[in-house]
Amino acid sequence: MSDAETGRKGGLAQQTDVTRKSDRELVVTRTFNGPARIVFRAWTEPELLKRWWAPKSTGWALVGCEVDARSGGGYRFEFSDGQSGSMAFFGKYIEVVPNARLVWTNEEGEEGAVSTLTFSEARGQTLVVLSELYPSKEALDAAIAGMEGGVPEQYAQLDDLLAELGASA
Repeated sequence: MSDAETGRKGGLAQQTDVTRKSDRELVVTRTFNGPARIVFRAWTEPELLKRWWAPKSTGWALVGCEVDARSGGGYRFEFSDGQSGSMAFFGKYIEVVPNARLVWTNEEGEEGAVSTLTFSEARGQTLVVLSELYPSKEALDAAIAGMEGGVPEQYAQLDDLLAELGASA
């Protein structure tokens, strides 16, 4: 397994588990080295999201990032590969519990999921569980390949960012 698939910090591998729980639900789990407050910041502060959200191997970058991380607030992520154009992901935050839980909609298409992200801290590490509920089996089928390929790399990049932030926190 490559570093992009597992993530590394201090020689310890962290595995990203992407599991289809049902015809409509996908669950991604990963333990990160760092307290929940820093992991939460990385998910909710635009300047931090830009540093890890887009898997580098794809050639795409998060070039625009607006986040109003409060219940009823919204977000918009704009990606570009610098050549063929851009794409945007956007939605609303349904629930925000600082350092513990985020729930948001994905409204860029009719087949968008509702995402729930939880942060559980123990002994300086944070277990992150992302659950995405899609409106249909077909919507999940369309999303799962990208999730299995991109999320482990994203999370490895988040590991790197957290190591950097931990040094300055």
